[in-house]
Amino acid sequence: MTGATHDQLLARVQAEGLSPHSWGNGPGDRYGEHSHDYDKVLVVADGSITFHLRGEGRDVELRRGERLDLPAGTGHAATVGPRGVTCLEAHLAAGVLPRPAAHRPDW
Repeated sequence: MTGATHDQLLARVQAEGLSPHSWGNGPGDRYGEHSHDYDKVLVVADGSITFHLRGEGRDVELRRGERLDLPAGTGHAATVGPRGVTCLEAHLAAGVLPRPAAHRPDW
């Protein structure tokens, strides 16, 4: 759904029974390595962001309409793309999402 609007993406996430919140950052902003004690679903509503999954030995670039399922305890850092990013983020109980983290560009 790369051409989907923010509202279409929000509706799609909500249709899965999730309650996402929205956040955003400016171009080049960075998040240091961290993890969470809950599972996380991320959908890029605008712009791009690259997640650095060092424990899995890979980077995952997400663009508008793409999704990342991030299981609890997965170490990750992130770098925001050149146009900034707006994401939808929903939390689930730890253990709901399978390992490893799943990039879902065509969800």
